[in-house]
Amino acid sequence: MSSSENTLKEVVVLGAGVVGLSTAIKIQETGRYKVTIVAEVLPTDPKTIKYTSQWAGAHHVSFASLDDPRHALDKETFEEFWKLKETVEGCFLTIQQTEYFAKQRPSPSPLAHMPEFRSLSPNELGALQEIQPVNGEVFSTVSFDTPVYLTYLSTRFLSKGGRIVRGSVQHISEIAESGVFSFFSHEEKKHIISRPDGVKPPAAIVVCAGLGARFLGGVEDKDVYPIRGQTVLVNAPWIKHGKTLSDLDANEWTYMIPRKSGMIILGGTLEPNDWNPTPRRETTLSILDRVLKLAPELVPGKAKPTVEDIWPLVVEEGCGFRPGRKGGLRLEADKIQVPHSDKTIPVVYNYGHAGSGYISSFGSARVALDLLEKALKE
Repeated sequence: MSSSENTLKEVVVLGAGVVGLSTAIKIQETGRYKVTIVAEVLPTDPKTIKYTSQWAGAHHVSFASLDDPRHALDKETFEEFWKLKETVEGCFLTIQQTEYFAKQRPSPSPLAHMPEFRSLSPNELGALQEIQPVNGEVFSTVSFDTPVYLTYLSTRFLSKGGRIVRGSVQHISEIAESGVFSFFSHEEKKHIISRPDGVKPPAAIVVCAGLGARFLGGVEDKDVYPIRGQTVLVNAPWIKHGKTLSDLDANEWTYMIPRKSGMIILGGTLEPNDWNPTPRRETTLSILDRVLKLAPELVPGKAKPTVEDIWPLVVEEGCGFRPGRKGGLRLEADKIQVPHSDKTIPVVYNYGHAGSGYISSFGSARVALDLLEKALKE
């Protein structure tokens, strides 16, 4: 290890979802820290219900109102995505996005900052007789292939000197006392023990555990709960635009999100406190029926396609748990006592994003970095 590396402060990030990876990148790229991510599930693993980020659509369309602090985080993140789309191959797709609403929208619109934004005319709204939206908006945004993007984030983090280790943390006190020592190989442990400073606490911990914050010892946030979302992946490479119909009162959120690969994510549902990880066939059929009313162009050559018409295009039925939280996003700093000492170290919390993990990822990561640096100076 070089002398410059010895001067870097050790920071441990718990969680390797889109929020954990983005936060670790922001911290590592300052050049002032040596960041290690600890996670039980990693981006390159097979899909699992324990890793929500793999199941996301995803595109960038903010849900936040203008007076919501998340709006600024979402806007900041979009600006980064808009730049990344020019440099990250095979991931981003620039699309025209049309948003339809079952309720009246506020004016000015929270999405008015998006490129080429405009409100839909009454004639445009009237053309959708099957769904009858109250109003709508159209603009340009980006969609991204989430597995590709997660791999990009992890590669970017590692290329800047970060480290990722697989491990299951039972309580944050174990990290506060010994860092990531318990997750190292036998040879690495021998090397560390032989050093004069030996096993030591990190300078700080950053908790980006998503739904895991409900169960993680030392956090155990009972305000965290799952918001079940079911999706259908179809192969329809002729679709290059996105559409969404928001009807939150009905716990429905009908959408079509194209990916650069030609795959299209169709959804969806908003089911709070539903812990069933298995896709329900009746929900899949409902999603397909709703999306076909919104976007009949999914089945070329048919004015009113049916579920039977689109079924041959189905690749996968999916289900993920958005990490909701009563009271909203937790983005704050605190301290934890290092066991068997009178020392404390900062703990930064960045979780509870619900369905906005990608949408606010870089914005909340930047705030987490600011909180970390302020806490380390106190």
